[in-house]
Amino acid sequence: MAKLTSLPTLIDLATDGVDKAGKLLQQLTAERSNAEQQLSMLQTYRQDYAERLQKATESGLSASNYHNFRQFIATLDEAISQQNRVVAQIASKLEAGRQQWHAEKRRLSSYEALRAREARQQAMRDNRTEQIASDEISANLYRRLQHTH
Repeated sequence: MAKLTSLPTLIDLATDGVDKAGKLLQQLTAERSNAEQQLSMLQTYRQDYAERLQKATESGLSASNYHNFRQFIATLDEAISQQNRVVAQIASKLEAGRQQWHAEKRRLSSYEALRAREARQQAMRDNRTEQIASDEISANLYRRLQHTH
């Protein structure tokens, strides 16, 4: 067990750890949100382009234009696939960040429990010391009264 005199330092360090882990969670949440927005934009853009291709095909389209449309849609599909991987990576980091935050929070709670236990033990020691002093005073008064009679 750590020395109780170092407990405030450990609590400060654990509090810093919780704060850092919380900030990381906020950052990762923002990154995930941005990545999901980009993914949504790519999917919308792909849908729009697929609809353009469909309309162009119905009204007549040269082979080279058709090939360009298909090539661009394939490029969008690859970008969507890549963005899905980015979202998944950020989601993994976010889960790891949550676990880290929970671990830091448990560590802080443990130190705070130790501090509370130490405070209770100190209060008991203080009460015992006070009781002993009170008993001594009472015993001294009793002896004085016995000697005077």
